[in-house]
Amino acid sequence: MNIFRLAGDMTHLASVLVLLLKIHTIKSCAGVSLRTQELYAIVFATRYLDIFTSFVSVYNTFMKLVFLGSSFSIVWYMRYHKAVHRTYDREQDTFRHWFLVLPCLVLALLIHEKFTFLEVLWTFSLYLEAVAILPQLVLLQRTRNIDNLTGQYIFLLGGYRGLYILNWIYRYFTEPHFVHWITWIAGLVQTLLYADFFYYYFLSWKNNKKLQLPA
Repeated sequence: MNIFRLAGDMTHLASVLVLLLKIHTIKSCAGVSLRTQELYAIVFATRYLDIFTSFVSVYNTFMKLVFLGSSFSIVWYMRYHKAVHRTYDREQDTFRHWFLVLPCLVLALLIHEKFTFLEVLWTFSLYLEAVAILPQLVLLQRTRNIDNLTGQYIFLLGGYRGLYILNWIYRYFTEPHFVHWITWIAGLVQTLLYADFFYYYFLSWKNNKKLQLPA
C-alpha cells in the first residue's frame, strides 16, 4: 500500500458514492448509462471471485464487498426501482455493450499471465474495465447537457485510474520485479478514453460554465 494506491481507492469509492447519492437522494439516473453499469457489475463479479478462496487483508476484503454490492445495487435501481427507472434515458443509451464482452473474453483466453480459471477471469475483468466506460461516454455525447453529479462521477472515475497509474510507476521504482504489462496497458487504454471528457471538464471549470460535450 502506498499513498497513490490509497488515493486511487478513495477516489474510486468517492465516484460510487456520488452516483449512489444521485440515485438515492434525487431518485434519478438521468445521464447515467445502464449499459456501463452492467459492464462494471460483470467486471467486479469476475475480478473478485477470489474473495472465496484467498484473504489478503480486512481492507482488501471490505473494498471488494463495497464495489460488488454497489455495482449490483446501481444496476438494480436503474432497472427495477420505479421512480429511478422512469428517469433512465433508454432511447439514448443504445450502445451495444455486449459486443465488448466477447472480444475481451477471447483476448483474456489468448493473452494472460497464467492459464487458470481465476486468472483468466481476472484478466478478462481488466480488459472489460478498460472499455466499460464507452457506453457512458457515448451517452454523454448524445445528451450533451451533463448535470453536476454525473460530471463529478465520471471525473472521479477517470481520476481513480490516473492515480493507479502513478501507483504502478511508484511500485516499479520501489519494488523489485514489479512488471505487469497486461494491467498497465489495459489501465493506460482506460485512462486515454477519458482524455476528451477531462478536456471539456476542465474547460467548463475554468470558464465557470455548465459541462457540455460536443455531439
